[in-house]
Amino acid sequence: MQQTINRVNPEQHLIGPEGYFPNNAEFPALHYKSAFAIGDKLPDMMEETFSEHKWTNAWRNGIYDYHHYHSTAHEVLGVYSGHCKVQLGGTDGIILELNEGDVIALPAGVAHKNVGCSADFKCIGAYAGGMDYDMNYGKPEEIKKAKKNISKLPFPENDPVYGEDGPLVEIWNRKK
Repeated sequence: MQQTINRVNPEQHLIGPEGYFPNNAEFPALHYKSAFAIGDKLPDMMEETFSEHKWTNAWRNGIYDYHHYHSTAHEVLGVYSGHCKVQLGGTDGIILELNEGDVIALPAGVAHKNVGCSADFKCIGAYAGGMDYDMNYGKPEEIKKAKKNISKLPFPENDPVYGEDGPLVEIWNRKK
């Protein structure tokens, strides 16, 4: 497959705790704008790239329209069709516009929600090291176990887009 990855420096969004959403005050969410060139093979290219860099256990769909987070896995989302506004961090969190070709890497604990999207919005999700993900919704009874899970997660070996020398490895490694 022809290489259609653009080298971009991601925006960094450090998102601290909000209510019963642990978020992640240590590792920033990373927004790679236009990381992939738009084309017919975009979903396959994204999935293959993520897999090559050990971000697996992939799925294709959209983003839930309610706040949720994962405490057992770091997640990457790649937009291959349409656009979406995603709120990170909970009800008072920031809103990012994700467009076709964009990628966002979410450290474990960061709440995310689709707050509006085009009818054709689709993305691919995958998890660092192929970890199984759990679903948490910001309920009081979830927080203690979620924090424990997050603290035990292994550090990703690779950036989901660029591999071992990608910005995620450098940025998150500096925070360790």
